[in-house]
Amino acid sequence: MENRSALVVGATGIVGGNLCERLLADGWRVYALARRPEAAPKGVVPLQADLNDRERVFEVIAQAPVSHVFQTTWTPAETEAEACEINARHLTNVLDAVRAARHPVRHVVLVTGVKHYLGPFKDFNKFLPDTPFREDTPRLPLENFYYPQEDVLFEAATRDGFTWSVHRPNTIVGYAMGSLMNNGVTLACYATICKETGRPFQFTGVPEQWNMLTEISDARLIARQLVWAATAPEAANTAFNTGNGDVFRWRSMWGKLAGHFGLDVPDYVSRQQSLQDLMVDAGPIWRDIAARHDLIEPDIGRLATWWHCDADFGRVVECISDMTRSRKAGFLDYQSSADTYLDLFRWLQTERIIPTY
Repeated sequence: MENRSALVVGATGIVGGNLCERLLADGWRVYALARRPEAAPKGVVPLQADLNDRERVFEVIAQAPVSHVFQTTWTPAETEAEACEINARHLTNVLDAVRAARHPVRHVVLVTGVKHYLGPFKDFNKFLPDTPFREDTPRLPLENFYYPQEDVLFEAATRDGFTWSVHRPNTIVGYAMGSLMNNGVTLACYATICKETGRPFQFTGVPEQWNMLTEISDARLIARQLVWAATAPEAANTAFNTGNGDVFRWRSMWGKLAGHFGLDVPDYVSRQQSLQDLMVDAGPIWRDIAARHDLIEPDIGRLATWWHCDADFGRVVECISDMTRSRKAGFLDYQSSADTYLDLFRWLQTERIIPTY
């Protein structure tokens, strides 16, 4: 293993948690940095810090002699300008701390996303980029916190001599609780409420989403690509798209999700409905479901992010990423998107997060 040790920043998130599992399985020593690292996978070395606390970040990273750094977390803000400042500062704190500790860091991974091509949520549908998205697409002429993060990474790499990679997943689906954006868990909760109340399991997106091709990114596949890029010379100093490698239409995928819960698929109403509005009464309904089925989380607010599904399902632009660059560099992994969802649903049931039917 050439003495490989990883610092995973955001180790309790959907990407960070799956990355920790992958690294541990591959024999790495893993330092898990988070505000509540006790929620990270077992086997990591926990490091407790808030990225806003520069002094604390320096203190804990000094204890972690790491060879690779994985920045997998981000912080939302009221405005994109604030998000730019906050997230660039957080990455700066981490990389400055690594430099101050004189750790022999060889490679730094930064996880961003396809908003690199689409812009922030508030700007969705303002730009209609050609698909599939390609990594050499120029930056959009607007504020986007991914861009200053990249600039911080590039400057530090030039200064300190490590290689880097940037990874741009699409909608991320996978095993994680309390993740800010996990449409798989949200859809599982929506399907469960429909099953329990008799409501129709209606697709709530725009007609474009119902009919056109789209893709998702399995958190397990993302983790495998991150580890590959951190160790493969062919991946040095490169940005990579990170999709499952297959595409689908919601008009066919929706039936597969419904089938897992024994639900029928109602006729599509050919317009977007707000899932957030439809689920306005989900709180008390979920508490009752949790009590009757002995679920471990009675607070639906800790599971589902309705607004995020509304944002994803409201996109009128086809959202598919080109994977040629990573394929040519040697990363050939593929993931069935139907299995991504169904594997997640089975895991949620095993962990008593949603009922088993």
